[in-house]
Amino acid sequence: MADNLSDRLEQGLAIAITGSGGSGAVTAGLILLSAVARAGYYGLMTRSAGPQIRGGESAAMVRFAPRPVHCMGDEFDLLAGLDWRNVTRFLDEIPLHAESLILADPASGTLPPPLTATGADLREVPFKALASAIGGDHSNMAALGAVGACTGLPLAALEGAARETLKSKGTAVADAAVACIRTGYAACPSDSNLAAQHPGIRWNISGNEASGLGALRGGVRFVAAYPITPASEMLEWLAPNLERLGGSLLQAEDELASINMIIGSSFGGVPSLTATSGPGLSLMMEGIGLAVASETPIVVVNVMRGGPSTGIPTKSEQSDLQIALHGLHGDAPHLVIAALDIADCVFTCQWAVHLTEYLQTAAIVLTDQSLGQSRAIIDPANRFEDDLHRATAKPSSEPYLRYALTADGVSPMAVPGTAGCMYTADGLEHTQCGNPSSAAGDHLGQLEKRRRKLLDFDYGAAWAEIRGSGPLCLLTWGSSTGPVREAAERLTGQGRAVRVVALRLIAPLRRDALIEALEGAERILVVEQNHGAQLFHHLHAERALPPHARSFARPGPVPLRSGEIIAALIREV
Repeated sequence: MADNLSDRLEQGLAIAITGSGGSGAVTAGLILLSAVARAGYYGLMTRSAGPQIRGGESAAMVRFAPRPVHCMGDEFDLLAGLDWRNVTRFLDEIPLHAESLILADPASGTLPPPLTATGADLREVPFKALASAIGGDHSNMAALGAVGACTGLPLAALEGAARETLKSKGTAVADAAVACIRTGYAACPSDSNLAAQHPGIRWNISGNEASGLGALRGGVRFVAAYPITPASEMLEWLAPNLERLGGSLLQAEDELASINMIIGSSFGGVPSLTATSGPGLSLMMEGIGLAVASETPIVVVNVMRGGPSTGIPTKSEQSDLQIALHGLHGDAPHLVIAALDIADCVFTCQWAVHLTEYLQTAAIVLTDQSLGQSRAIIDPANRFEDDLHRATAKPSSEPYLRYALTADGVSPMAVPGTAGCMYTADGLEHTQCGNPSSAAGDHLGQLEKRRRKLLDFDYGAAWAEIRGSGPLCLLTWGSSTGPVREAAERLTGQGRAVRVVALRLIAPLRRDALIEALEGAERILVVEQNHGAQLFHHLHAERALPPHARSFARPGPVPLRSGEIIAALIREV
């Protein structure tokens, strides 16, 4: 790898560490990512696990570069196999090439034939024997040292990262891990030495943590939720951090309870949120409709996974768009917003809280497993300020019209106990004062109120991220944005002018703005990771796409790669 390390690093150096249950592959990946940050580089770590409830094989995949990294590359430069049990389950996710390097312990058995067929160079390193000489079972740390040496990472960065990551396990464990890293590093002498970077402060953060941070910045102070993969880490991060701000998190008995708990909290004046994944979102639909009908602001973060039904809990897929858009019964306009990358999870969740509070509605925020459970080294996400806040009613002796048909569709919402402002908030259609009504005029008036306030609101430039210009256009949303951006950069480097339109606000769709953003594009490819081309069909239903637009939709669990996007776009040309 030493021969062209600098060339590879500029595009992003990609490393995978695999092993069976208990081998510590993911721990090694976390330490590697932290070491990358200490060396001054940007990085991204994704992980993959088998279908088992507990244990089983796992893989940590890390890519780092001198510039921000938003996705894995087309191929991996180095694979360290702690053992080869069930590794073939990951081979679609860890493609190698003829110049790749495989580090393997000769004690772990014969290299699986699919890996041999790649033509990658094999280097045997006795991870287990090196770790045993130190004492204890830290062969993953010996492998980590070997990986660091082969990639040119400074030994000091690996050591510091190991001590920081393992500090909760005590000094003895950290000392043993560092000793194993050193012996693994020495076992793979290399001429590779990465140039030191001198960045400012950077964050090491996951998408779930970033979503939680955005929620707190938006003002959320109550969370009720039921744990579910891959959203649980967001709740684990929020629990202590909410408490520090005077808020609280309650683990409900199920998703039905959690959605109704946050509606009650918000009705009481406290910005509230829940987080779930596809199966939980299905259970919440009636409750979200109650929030829409009663105009009670709530945020539901849906960390998508493979479906349908229980699907593939540990893998990513953008397949919940249709239910997010159309899953509520009746005419129930609401917000559907998608985060574009890990850093954008901060902005998107904060923005969603502000929008729901101001517009008094429900928002479904879409992330997915590839964003939520991945970690990245990023520049700090700036806090944004706006004047969007909940309009509250003042004490009054006049009749309180909670659902008054105002010009902008937003009517002041009373905090319980406000003098003269008692009202009924339930799922029944109602008059302007909140009394249940089946009158046609009341129904039409409230339907128009709830729809108009979302359609007429000025969302500004945040509805999408638009980069570049040219006759070729890649249109995408959510986590597909990362590989789409990289595809556009590669095409631009080849002299092809490419624009990228990544939708953040999917409902209500800014149709006129999207049509303007696509104007002049001779080729349009809508890129997404699901089997049914859900965004493509939604945009056609909204009459937002020209006839020549084409779809590139592929399901998970294998991540989208920039090379296949380029190939699809070129085929259309």
